[in-house]
Amino acid sequence: MTQRDPSSAPDQDSPQGDPWHAFGYLVSGVALYGILGWFADRWLGTSFLVVVGILGGAVLGLYMTFARFNRVQGRQSQQEKN
Repeated sequence: MTQRDPSSAPDQDSPQGDPWHAFGYLVSGVALYGILGWFADRWLGTSFLVVVGILGGAVLGLYMTFARFNRVQGRQSQQEKN
């Protein structure tokens, strides 16, 4: 019976670098924070919070995309060194 090296087994929780993840983060960030901004506009009687929400959601979506894809590349380069 051969033993498997745990470091060579694919990690089920690790991100896969799928472009649909990037698309999902961007769209969901813009949609969620845009809707929250729209509700805040209605509640406070303003007209600028929807724009702030959309821009904030886009920035957070870009951050999440960068963090996810950067972690994949960091693990790959670390494995190449070993």
